[in-house]
Amino acid sequence: MRKIILLPVLFIFLSGFAQDEYKVYPSNWWTGMKESHLILMIRGNAIGSMSATIDYPGVHLNRVIKVKSKNYLFLDLTITPNTKPGKFEIRCRFENFTLNFAYSLLPIPEGNGKTYARGIQSSDFIYLIMPDRFSNGDTNNDRYANMRDTAADRNNPLARHGGDLQGVINHLDYIQQLGATAIWLTPVVENDMPLEKEPSGWLSGYHGYWFTDHYEIDKRFGGKESYLKFVRAAHARGLKVIQDAVYNHIGAEHWIMKDPPTDDWINRWPEYQNTSHREQAIFDIHGSEKDKKIMEAGWFVPHLPDLNLKNPLLATYLIQQAIWMTQTYKLDGWRVDTYKYCDPQFLNKLNDALEKEFPSITSLGEATVNTVAAGAYFCRNNLNVAWKSNLSGILDFPVCFAMLEALKKNYGWTDGVNRLYTTLAEDMLYKNPMNNCIFLDNHDMDRFYSVIGEDYATFQMGVGLLLTERGIPHLYYGTEILMKNFKNPSDAMVREDFPGGFPGDPDNKFLASGRTVMENTAFNFISKLANFRKTSSALNRGSLMQYIPSKGVYVYFRYDEKQTILCALNSDTVRSSIDFKDYSERTGDFETATDIMSGSIQPLSEKMEIPARSIRIVELKKRPADNKSVH
Repeated sequence: MRKIILLPVLFIFLSGFAQDEYKVYPSNWWTGMKESHLILMIRGNAIGSMSATIDYPGVHLNRVIKVKSKNYLFLDLTITPNTKPGKFEIRCRFENFTLNFAYSLLPIPEGNGKTYARGIQSSDFIYLIMPDRFSNGDTNNDRYANMRDTAADRNNPLARHGGDLQGVINHLDYIQQLGATAIWLTPVVENDMPLEKEPSGWLSGYHGYWFTDHYEIDKRFGGKESYLKFVRAAHARGLKVIQDAVYNHIGAEHWIMKDPPTDDWINRWPEYQNTSHREQAIFDIHGSEKDKKIMEAGWFVPHLPDLNLKNPLLATYLIQQAIWMTQTYKLDGWRVDTYKYCDPQFLNKLNDALEKEFPSITSLGEATVNTVAAGAYFCRNNLNVAWKSNLSGILDFPVCFAMLEALKKNYGWTDGVNRLYTTLAEDMLYKNPMNNCIFLDNHDMDRFYSVIGEDYATFQMGVGLLLTERGIPHLYYGTEILMKNFKNPSDAMVREDFPGGFPGDPDNKFLASGRTVMENTAFNFISKLANFRKTSSALNRGSLMQYIPSKGVYVYFRYDEKQTILCALNSDTVRSSIDFKDYSERTGDFETATDIMSGSIQPLSEKMEIPARSIRIVELKKRPADNKSVH
């Protein structure tokens, strides 16, 4: 009797819906992919009550997967290697009612590993941008009445300010002039969330980390076409593009939360459970399963549901989305947010799947940890542990914290520059520490210039370290013009608008004429060193040799078969000097040292002076007459 009543009702529901209210994820795919397996998700009213058929040469429908929610239908496909590009119909049927979905199989674009999906290496210099706060290139997309957050108010630090992808495009020349080779944007995926109550007040999702649809680019940033335009424009200038991913959680208004295919797509608790943020629980050989579960499955905040990445259909959905994004937008690399909170097996499957299709692709995991051992655990390492990460590299917080201490604290047995020395001495734990990304601050930290007390000499020391130490350096937007602030009362204080990026700004810091003398000095210092780094084989990919600091002076070398760079950081408040003979292991074959910044040349037979609170960066050379490749 129940079936007789419900079937006509179901037919009415289906016939009352327009076909464009149904969506297929991924929206298209490609022939010739290395992975022949594909699982399509169709989402729409009562679609789960229908059957499905596909008739296209080379495409086999292995099974139809139905789940608890009747608004989803999953199709398990095999696309054979010889399948031709084209379109086919997905025919969904219930009784006499039929829905047809046109599905495209595209040819794989050329250039994989050459013009896109090139990966991020130690030769790169990343510029980190929060699009909403960088530049407003199109004021027409600032507000949409059909979105949950309709405000765009630059007077409110917690609201959206209107920056977009066109704004970034407008300033690619500036980024290139600075010396960057890659751009990392905080997420551009749709964040159709209302204002959320946080300790600092009612916060918007301007930062991009509250996803509500993984396959949509937020139209307040310009949507899909603007993102495609941005990537093309960046690539035309030789700049790589890094996309920011979030797999740990979603925004509460995401359709996955509003109507999950099955209840276990979300990590649910009897009552609200916050994560502990204690990564030690993940790898502690003495730890408890309780602590591990709270760390991985606890929520960040109530409006960010925690995803259960152990669910195979959800994991497949997210992995396919990463592949689709890489191929559709021709991305070069990924930065993965909240990496340490994600299910470890999912992370390895994700990395394997990306590298299978894009052998040169790289990903950087955000694992906010305090120790080298913890950082090494979350990427390729030399640890004897049960779970072995396959991630190419991490955002290297231990080195960040050590560099800040080297700049701020007095020299001591384990303090000051010795903290940096001892941190780098533990690089043995990484499979390849050159793949780690180093930095002085980011969008979640107090701004570097404020942390060092707005002292320009210390600023130069920090930037000198950043651009000459091992790893992949990244710079947070505005650091180059001495933007400052602390996260008080909220993160918004360190995410202020770039001056000159918005209509009506009194000063345009994108131009030398709009910057103060000190701001131009800072910009030019970074630009000169970063552009030198572009052509420096030693700084790009050379080995690191460091010496135990002495009296606050830290000396290290970057070198390869073509070039040797000596860096000497004097963290003390008095002038010092070094004798090149003390470093004969690296200096013995050379005769002169050319200062990278000033161009001055001195013989190695004389001591090199290092002013108080400064860094000297010199290239060692033989005399011009017999200047050959040397070690």
